[in-house]
Amino acid sequence: MTGASAGTGQPALEESARAKVNLTLRVIGRRADGYHDLDSVVAFADCADELTLTPGDDLVLTASGPRAQECGDNADNLVIKAARLLGEKIDGLTFGTFALDKHLPVAAGIGGGSADAAAALRLLMRANHLEADDPRVMDVARLTGADVPVCMRSHACVMTGVGDNLLPLSLPRLPCVMVNPRVPVATKDVFQRLGLKNGQLRVDLEAPALKVEPVIGDVLTALGATAGVRLARMSGSGATCFALFDNDTDAQRAADVIQLAHPLWWVHAGALS
Repeated sequence: MTGASAGTGQPALEESARAKVNLTLRVIGRRADGYHDLDSVVAFADCADELTLTPGDDLVLTASGPRAQECGDNADNLVIKAARLLGEKIDGLTFGTFALDKHLPVAAGIGGGSADAAAALRLLMRANHLEADDPRVMDVARLTGADVPVCMRSHACVMTGVGDNLLPLSLPRLPCVMVNPRVPVATKDVFQRLGLKNGQLRVDLEAPALKVEPVIGDVLTALGATAGVRLARMSGSGATCFALFDNDTDAQRAADVIQLAHPLWWVHAGALS
């Protein structure tokens, strides 16, 4: 989308869009409306995209950063989708120019696009002086995507239902390594492989995700072979996997080993909370 944003005199606003990690994820079943009920413990990482909003009359999105080319067409971007949906609910909403500094891999199971959309909604709330509990904003979050409500909170929680029931959770700082093989995995493809009929139950998405992209197995093997690893799992619908460690030193050493062996993979050593 192109065009110049008309200034409103408001300063530029900034928000971080932190990566989401599903520490646990169970698919409880498929509902009659086609959606899936989930039960997940969600944490957030210390890696993030950054989103800036310069308030104005037009709705504009620009992208930069190492993953900018992966964002695709602006018309399909969840930042634009969320902003338009909010504009449909609130007359006279101030929009502006969004500038996305893209660092997180896309279609990666860590809610990158959802986190960007959530950051956009938080920015629009600030620009338009909306209350934090405005029900119209959470309605838009749910309409934008299943992971957007939890990314609005950007805080550890237990997530149930279709992603809209959130129970805050206090987690210790968890040293971790996150790895993505730079292969996008569409959530719809994984759920299609899952193949649940109405009322059927299934516990996790790892098996169908491995059928969609077998390289996920290589990532889990690489993480599981590192020194000091306590747990290695896939996040969301993949292909990003994570491993937990007792300390930052072990996590950084593991990340270095994996990055050396797989220089084309995206590897992040940090912490979840």
